[in-house]
Amino acid sequence: MSDEHHQSDANSHGGPIDWREHGVKIIPGDSLDPNTAQTPGMNRAAAIDRARAGAEKIWAGTVVIRANAKTGAHHHGDLESIIYVVKGRARMRWGEKLEYVAEAGPGDFIFVPPFVPHQEINASPDQALECVVVRSGQEPVVVNLDIEPVEKPEGVLWKDPIHR
Repeated sequence: MSDEHHQSDANSHGGPIDWREHGVKIIPGDSLDPNTAQTPGMNRAAAIDRARAGAEKIWAGTVVIRANAKTGAHHHGDLESIIYVVKGRARMRWGEKLEYVAEAGPGDFIFVPPFVPHQEINASPDQALECVVVRSGQEPVVVNLDIEPVEKPEGVLWKDPIHR
């Protein structure tokens, strides 16, 4: 492999980088940190952040919502969020009055743009909803909202604008 494909092995001070200390980090699933911003109805746990892994630009963790439960309405400021559904069925409501709704199942990805008021609902009456969450910013920003939702939200089927 040519030198142009190798990243420099010197740090900003000109010395060699300690890749053992500043390389790949493995965070075991049983050692996630629940001491992070929370929203009523869900349990968040941090996996990747500055303190645990040295991350500067992203935050990642897990979310568990018990069977037949829902979160309070909230948004994540100017951060973009990606939710990957591992187990269960996620019903997402969003909008000023949570007037839109869509569902996602195992293997599905959900994208939540900045400042979008939303609510996660576990659509299963008897199975926990388990998800992985990744955010574009390092801090786990959560702004809990007091929203009176509309009675019947409008169902939205997402269509890929590239492959319509």
